[in-house]
Amino acid sequence: MKNFYQLFNLSPVTSVLIICAFLFLQGCADQQIPGTEILVQRQPAEFEDQEALWINWPPVEHKTGMSNEEVMLQVIEAVAESGQEIRIAVFDEEMKDRAQNMIDEAITSPGMVSIHIVPYYEWWVRDTGPAFVELQSGEMAVVNFRFDAWGYTTPDDEEIQVDAEFARNLGQYLNMPVIESELISEGGNREVNGRGTLMLTAAVEEGRNPDWSREEMESEFERLLGVTNVIWLEEGIIDDQHTFLGPLMTHEGVEAYTVVTTNGHIDEFARFLDERTILLGYIPEEDLEGDPIARENHQRMEVNYEILRNSTDQDGNPFEIIRMPLTRSLVHTMNPGDYVYDYISTLDYADGHEFPVGEEIHVIAAASYLNFVITPGVVIGQKYWEEGMDSIIRERDEEARQILEQVYPDREVVMVNAIPVNLGGGGLHCVTLHQPVSREVEYPYEAEM
Repeated sequence: MKNFYQLFNLSPVTSVLIICAFLFLQGCADQQIPGTEILVQRQPAEFEDQEALWINWPPVEHKTGMSNEEVMLQVIEAVAESGQEIRIAVFDEEMKDRAQNMIDEAITSPGMVSIHIVPYYEWWVRDTGPAFVELQSGEMAVVNFRFDAWGYTTPDDEEIQVDAEFARNLGQYLNMPVIESELISEGGNREVNGRGTLMLTAAVEEGRNPDWSREEMESEFERLLGVTNVIWLEEGIIDDQHTFLGPLMTHEGVEAYTVVTTNGHIDEFARFLDERTILLGYIPEEDLEGDPIARENHQRMEVNYEILRNSTDQDGNPFEIIRMPLTRSLVHTMNPGDYVYDYISTLDYADGHEFPVGEEIHVIAAASYLNFVITPGVVIGQKYWEEGMDSIIRERDEEARQILEQVYPDREVVMVNAIPVNLGGGGLHCVTLHQPVSREVEYPYEAEM
């Protein structure tokens, strides 16, 4: 399989700097505190108070001409204007200068933004970044899960080690204890209510860890996150299935590829709004006719609804379940030279499918109204309608906005067109990471501005 990370087209100097920084941080690993010696109280939920929002600066465009940087500047502006601190990770001085220049030009509250050099290749910080946890001592620590590039390789693959170590490196940069785990898990597949309940997609966790039983994984999550109650939802949306499983037939009657997706992360379809309320996706009736993707998603979401309807929180209390519509499949085209095209053209397809190398293809954006970002002052949702699109998409955008405003009446709701990000396999929640409030954070050196 072609090296996913070579597609960044980094200069030799930049590559050497990243590798050197990685090796330096790797050399600090012996200073970490073994996880067995740390007692975790809980993982604070995203809807609680936050110290900062982390973003890895986007290094690529997933489709040529569709800027991830412009999308993230909209997110940064909305969060900074709300009074929330934003911490941006970059992987070298060149990227720091580029990010700083764009922030200075576009952001009205640049003082809320700091920039930090921490090595990475992939920018999906929700997945590669640490899980921030509160210890019984009251201090904060970070959890470093193993990483296998969302199931596209193995955790021992040398090509992904910078991302596999990113959570540890960021934790050490923040002077926080690091709790290590052999479990492969990504933050986008874990939703916690902050009181002891974890909700996840079984197909993802079991697919990443075929040698672990559910009981073994639950025990590890209890050690790492302080949870005592795990809810296993069966499958995520089919739009999010692994790309190497082959293309899907869309409502437009064309075969379309998923875009290096995760095989069902929970943050695409089920989210904790507070400790007792869950937002769950559903398929509107009008989408079912003539749409095989919608029919499959309807079946999966109703199975998950029954699981949640019969589940309780850590104290035995039932959940309130609110339903939010899922988007219709948003189909785009890609061509040779597009970042995602060039990668998925190298995959070995499990169904024997042969990728039409050199030809234009259709792809399905990893679009969802449930992949929103929660901060103390603002909620950032995703919207999709553009001139020329079916009016039903505009109506559904508005319905999603209204639901977010109803469930978060004390926070501003800002909707951002996230298609450039979605065409890489995730959404705005995937490229942000909340850092909960802690007693005090002392950086090993000044934030670079």
